[in-house]
Amino acid sequence: MTRPYPETPFYQAITDGAFPIVVSLARHDIDLAKAALDGGAFALKTHLNAYHRATGTTFGNFAEERPFYEELSKLGAPLLVMAGQDIVPSAEEMDNLADLGFEGFNVYIDHLQAHLLQSRLRPMPALSSESSPQEIARIASIPGAMVEASIIEFSGYGLPLEDEDLERYRAIASSAGIPVIAPSQRKFVPEDMARLKEAGIAAPLLGAIVTGSTPQSMYDAVRKMALVL
Repeated sequence: MTRPYPETPFYQAITDGAFPIVVSLARHDIDLAKAALDGGAFALKTHLNAYHRATGTTFGNFAEERPFYEELSKLGAPLLVMAGQDIVPSAEEMDNLADLGFEGFNVYIDHLQAHLLQSRLRPMPALSSESSPQEIARIASIPGAMVEASIIEFSGYGLPLEDEDLERYRAIASSAGIPVIAPSQRKFVPEDMARLKEAGIAAPLLGAIVTGSTPQSMYDAVRKMALVL
């Protein structure tokens, strides 16, 4: 039986049209996290058990990343975790993440394991560039779920957001009927925030393609986005 999830400030923000900025950290660096929050980020996303293609960064398992998570939790921001790929946290580790203040987890739909849905973390399965309408429906059928629309082919990373992308986001949001988060696989600019919101996106997820990898570039990029919202 799927556990009920709390109606947290973050979940309220993505369901009431507030369009909160979520930042995906390019590496587990507390100064990078602080810069994102200082710039106007509402929530932070981190990684476990994963190789991040956009940055070439490898993230370790829960035991290896736990010291950073304990430090991160002291910042008081809503936290999400990309939980892994073929390897994901155990049920006990998912409980530990919840105890540290994490409220949502993210994996590609192909890597979704049953025990993850029994945790206290709200699911945010990700679509890929090859995902089908059936996979959108599968995610939409998960009680309490959000969806990450990671639909851009890797060859298109870092290019400008196109009208075709917006139409794909619009179709996903309309079909899913649940909050849709759009990661910055394209190089989002401030003017794109209104376009994304109009297409039905609940929140932008700003990653290294937009934020860069230093505290100063992070602050500058997030601040520019926050000022137009």
